[in-house]
Amino acid sequence: MEYTRFLDCLAADHDRLRAVVESDADAPVPTCPGWTVADLTRHVGEVYLHKTAAMRDGAEPEPWPPKEFADEAPTALLDRGYTALRAEFAARAPEDRAATWYGPDQSVGFWIRRMAQETVVHRIDAELATGRPVTAVPDDLAVDGIDELLKVFAAYAVTEWGDYFTEILDGSPGRTFLVRAGDDAAWRVRTGPGEFTVTDGAGDDTADVTLSGSPQSVLRSLWNRAGDEGDGGVRVEGAPEAVAELRRCLVVATQ
Repeated sequence: MEYTRFLDCLAADHDRLRAVVESDADAPVPTCPGWTVADLTRHVGEVYLHKTAAMRDGAEPEPWPPKEFADEAPTALLDRGYTALRAEFAARAPEDRAATWYGPDQSVGFWIRRMAQETVVHRIDAELATGRPVTAVPDDLAVDGIDELLKVFAAYAVTEWGDYFTEILDGSPGRTFLVRAGDDAAWRVRTGPGEFTVTDGAGDDTADVTLSGSPQSVLRSLWNRAGDEGDGGVRVEGAPEAVAELRRCLVVATQ
């Protein structure tokens, strides 16, 4: 996706999120246990301000968040965070250097992509929490989100912070997963002790587990954002214990 497209998606999902969170601040967020809509709103505002500081200062700020944030209303913090984030993006080129947690990409472009994907997931959270219809995720954004989740989150985390996955992967017999999103996008995931590798394409089409569906259905399923619909939009073929292995890896990688 082009960075201008990411920014357009960020704007659309922020606007939807902002409209939804105004309606029921005390509603629990089923996809974020223990959070209310107000907590979700505050979190997104803090994330926007954290990434703004990482670009502005050349390092991710620690500790975080500042204590004074607690004095701001959640929607005020969200508004301030989004305004600051967009201003920082406008002042920089995607290729400019920025501090990120992902070693291979230390650029503003990383945060443009990440904030678009962060916002669409939390927009879905807010819609599920308030009982609103979940707005469709565009195919290109959903495909990119699946790619980011598998490669940037899971594969990188297993490589860099493998100890967190020892309990899940050390007993793995070595499995292959095929993830299909729509007619054109596919990924092969290989797991095993200390291993979580991702390659593009379906390969020879054989796998221990196959997950397939529309791009948005697969994205929501892998992010555990299917909601009351469950995973009805995703076809899962394979042993339950193998499916559980993949899902446990994704949960740990995104905590």
